[in-house]
Amino acid sequence: MSAHLFSTRAAIGGTSRRDAVEVIEEEAMGMFDDAMKNSVPGGNLATPIAVAVGALILGKLFGGGSSPAPASSAPAPTPIPTDVPSSSILDGLGGLIGKLTAGGAGQHVNTWVGPGQNQPIEPGQLGGALGGNVLDELSRRTGMSQQELLNQLATVLPQLINNLTPKGRMPTLADLDER
Repeated sequence: MSAHLFSTRAAIGGTSRRDAVEVIEEEAMGMFDDAMKNSVPGGNLATPIAVAVGALILGKLFGGGSSPAPASSAPAPTPIPTDVPSSSILDGLGGLIGKLTAGGAGQHVNTWVGPGQNQPIEPGQLGGALGGNVLDELSRRTGMSQQELLNQLATVLPQLINNLTPKGRMPTLADLDER
């Protein structure tokens, strides 16, 4: 156990592993919220693009676990979950990076994760990497057309992934503990 985790547990007055996990999960959601606010236009997390990005990271679109909600005639943006375990954020980020890399956007993603300038991605290439099923689901969740969704995601995702990987690599639970 890291010294910081031990001091964090002592600071919250608990000695249980559950207390420490709750603190780390809160820190992870804080990191995610900060990254989102610094990535979406105007920092507004209630916008459809923020919902789409939240669904990509937190919605388990690449690893299963959550079934799609039934379609409605007038889709409203689904709120971003606020009680997601830190491992879900890390798993979701890893799943998104894996999906984009497997879909042919690895060269772009590497610049978003690594140090230096983020290489832009064309909306069409991003759509090909994400795949039609993911785009259909995001479009349904946000009420946005796929083209508008891709245009905005092509702007937001490079910055978000860069913000979530400040050390130039995938963060670990230990990184979240250091935060």
